[in-house]
Amino acid sequence: MAQFLIVYHSRTGGSRRMAQAAAEAARDEIETVLKRAEDTGAEDLLAADGYLFCAPENLAALSGQMKEFFDRCYYPVLGQIEGRPYAQMVCAGSDGENAARQCARIATGWRLKEVQQPLIICTHAQTPEAILAEKVIPEDQLEACRELGLAMGAGLALGVF
Repeated sequence: MAQFLIVYHSRTGGSRRMAQAAAEAARDEIETVLKRAEDTGAEDLLAADGYLFCAPENLAALSGQMKEFFDRCYYPVLGQIEGRPYAQMVCAGSDGENAARQCARIATGWRLKEVQQPLIICTHAQTPEAILAEKVIPEDQLEACRELGLAMGAGLALGVF
């Protein structure tokens, strides 16, 4: 049976909520593993048939903890996961585009197949207080995360990707 791996990093809860919503929906279709970036290793990537990467935008870039996950796992799986499908979600305070570009470049190096454009959810957190506050993701935006998780899960289960 195929396995779907969702890797996330979250400091203030936004990315965690997004990843959990995607995982909830995907579990209806496929075996789904939801792991924090700091707990995910090369063996997890090798065991999965597709991926969803979810991270916050920090200082207009991919969060350090998510980048550290990619740094640790990049070379151990290089050449072994080519062609596998992936998608990504970014919890952003402003636009999230640079964080999405960074993740896409890493996925391109692994020769993964992007199956959906990045889903970027903007919290508009612009003050130190708002940036450091626990994030609340509106239900309609969590529904977009669920739809992405469901689509990825179904696509993997059916062998579409």
